[in-house]
Amino acid sequence: MDTMADRWLSISEICQYLGVSSDTIYKWIEKKAMPAHKIGRLWKFKKNEVDDWVRSGQAAEQ
Repeated sequence: MDTMADRWLSISEICQYLGVSSDTIYKWIEKKAMPAHKIGRLWKFKKNEVDDWVRSGQAAEQ
């Protein structure tokens, strides 16, 4: 089983996974409805939700 797909990823982990900066991630959360969950003050991500979101084309620049 791929444990990476099942656990919550941090901002730094999702940045590294997608190869983008944290500024880009924050913009995507705000403007492009990137699937993210706020837990306290921290944003957390499910890898499979982010993969589906990217595949749907919503991350594409407009």
